[in-house]
Amino acid sequence: QVQLVESGGGLVQAGGSLRLSCAASGRTFSTYSMGWFRQAPGKEREFVAVISRSGSSTYYADSVKGRFTISRDNAKNTGYLQMNSLKPEDTAVYYCAADTSFTVVARTYAYWGQGTQVTVSA
Repeated sequence: QVQLVESGGGLVQAGGSLRLSCAASGRTFSTYSMGWFRQAPGKEREFVAVISRSGSSTYYADSVKGRFTISRDNAKNTGYLQMNSLKPEDTAVYYCAADTSFTVVARTYAYWGQGTQVTVSA
């Protein structure tokens, strides 16, 4: 019972940065862990990062660890994914998702945003 809307995607050169935002509806955001996933054409949806309800715990895929930072501002009902040192292999549609569980498994998530395209040029 939460709606999620991603924004902030775009075209960036390799080595550049983007910050994605995930705006959640209402006051329910703090009830949910928030994850970021990405999906390239012809590929499975891939876990990127997750943050717990309070923001006290985070977990990252090895492929983005040290480059991406997940955060949230529950007062603003918004989650973020700061992406630095972007690589062409980061090109994908990025989705935010919410669930009551702290999990890396996409199928576990109950709520999903519409996705935002991130394209990293070489």
